[in-house]
Amino acid sequence: MTILRTALAAATAFATLTTAALAQDAAANWPTHPITLIVPFAPGGGVDASARLQAAVMGEILGQTIVIENVGAAAGTVGSARVAKAAPDGYTFLIGNSGTQVYSQSLYKKKPYDSIQDFEPIAMITESPRLLVARKNLPVNGLQELIAYMKANQAKMQYSSAGVGSGTHLPCALLNFTLGVNITQVPYRGENPALQDVIAERMDYMCTTIQSGATQAKQGTVKGIAVMAKKRAAIIPDMPTTGEQGLQGVEASVWNGLFFPKGTPKPIIDKMHRAVEAMITKPEVQQKMAMLGLEILPKEQRTPEYAKKFLPQDIERWGKVIKAAGIHAD
Repeated sequence: MTILRTALAAATAFATLTTAALAQDAAANWPTHPITLIVPFAPGGGVDASARLQAAVMGEILGQTIVIENVGAAAGTVGSARVAKAAPDGYTFLIGNSGTQVYSQSLYKKKPYDSIQDFEPIAMITESPRLLVARKNLPVNGLQELIAYMKANQAKMQYSSAGVGSGTHLPCALLNFTLGVNITQVPYRGENPALQDVIAERMDYMCTTIQSGATQAKQGTVKGIAVMAKKRAAIIPDMPTTGEQGLQGVEASVWNGLFFPKGTPKPIIDKMHRAVEAMITKPEVQQKMAMLGLEILPKEQRTPEYAKKFLPQDIERWGKVIKAAGIHAD
């Protein structure tokens, strides 16, 4: 019996060592086939444009195609949940943002996933402020006129978003809460259709990504009202901030980053992080990021370690806003 137990123990140890060795080999040789990047929003929005730019360049660096898959539903939580449950083998990853990784943690009684426990951060890469825009036939010019109009007409107004709890919802919710108005939110399956209904004058206003809103404001399809940040955005330098127009406390920059499922081997995370750094230092990428209205975070804020420290703090900060405003997605 003792001999049998010894043999079984030896076989188990050998199997464990073999499995570990195979995992190390897989990580060392990664990637050997195409990788899927889940974009948890509909095509055509700001996150989608950024993801496609990054995926094309990182694919070249890694020597494998990075395939974009758009999963736009429930403010990005459906696509994010798919990545949280994916095999941690380095072949599925997520472009997440403040909405998917932060707001979602306070919006639901039963969280769709745990942003801290279910993901491995690769890097937080960019941030961008929201741009407050209004339908072009709204009888206002500038923020103060919009505020007056909102207070007088709140019962019949509507604003659009990319979904409850998204990066285009919470900034407007913060604005409304600060002003003390109660205006109906209409959620869409992604930023692009939400913005299209502002352009079509079916919605009154929206807190868009800077890249999408600036383009439409310059073309005159919507009225650009204010940049929701402490400083102006290079992509639309003539647009004043909310603070410059007399309203403080509604700054809302949204960050974007990349995440693997929890348990992804560290060598794969490290290799992908090196690809991110190689991608982000290319002048042509920096130029295109600027054209999209994205500001690249400093190098010290682009590490997995920084993200692990920052995320709990950001979740706590926005959780207070969501609770105070009485917002929930259930």
